Amino acid sequence: MNEIKLFSPATVANVACGFDVLGFCLDSVGDEMVIRKTDKKGIFITKIDGGFNLPFEAELNVAGVSALAMYNALKPNCGFEIEINKKIKPGSGIGSSAASAVGSVFGMNELLGKPCNKTQLTEFAIKGEALASKCEHADNLAPAMFGGFTLVKSLSPLEILQIPTPNDLYATIIHPQIEVKTSEARAILPKDVALSKAVTQWANFGSLIHALHTSDFELIQRSLNDVIVEPYRSQLIPHYNEVKKEILKVGALGAGISGSGPSIFSLSKGLENAKNVANAMKNTYSKTGIDFDIHVSKINIQGIKILN
Repeated sequence: MNEIKLFSPATVANVACGFDVLGFCLDSVGDEMVIRKTDKKGIFITKIDGGFNLPFEAELNVAGVSALAMYNALKPNCGFEIEINKKIKPGSGIGSSAASAVGSVFGMNELLGKPCNKTQLTEFAIKGEALASKCEHADNLAPAMFGGFTLVKSLSPLEILQIPTPNDLYATIIHPQIEVKTSEARAILPKDVALSKAVTQWANFGSLIHALHTSDFELIQRSLNDVIVEPYRSQLIPHYNEVKKEILKVGALGAGISGSGPSIFSLSKGLENAKNVANAMKNTYSKTGIDFDIHVSKINIQGIKILN
């Protein structure tokens, strides 16, 4: 096999109380990528579709940087071409850079006969993700690579835990067409946190993990509460509190900021509730004059997928 086509999915990171460690994978939106073996050694980005002004130089492109990290480590007797059909808007808060970083290394690994496991591939992808966010983190990369909910136990050494996904859990995402840069969203966060808030956050996070293991939707609802990051980052997202208030009225289990924003995610029990949440999001943002996209998705438990 000399060529492979992939679906590299969008993801939601942080998941309210799980800042920088918890994420989940979406099924309805993602990039398509083609990875191709070449006789000429090196990493070459040959095609980028989607209308975004992304660099073709491998060392300046997230997909290229992660590919170069893997290429320099394995030193294969070939090169690789990368084509990207970018369907996840950069800066949207649903893992655009992570999808590119994961897609390149996953595809290379398949074409080389799978010399690396998924954790090793994620380590290479971290180098690309760091180009976009100015720091190394894996809370978008891990769910894109492994699927479902993932917990990044540690970065050094990298340890990723797969968390069970309740069967009837759906996500609804609204992406206001504004940009919030990850680096700027990090800069707004406090350096110190009150112990009382930290204890509340720990309790919510532990409860959420337990609820996912036991498919306890009522406990999921009581656990999706972020008392540390959301009060600051929500200021960067127009009408955030209004959207959250309206979707909770129509049956959402909870809501939060997807990654660093501006996308807002919600979790619901069942497709019908998820669609009701989408309608509430649409009704709220239709009055604002801000363009937006809405996605309703079952949680993708497979992660990145081979299309051919």
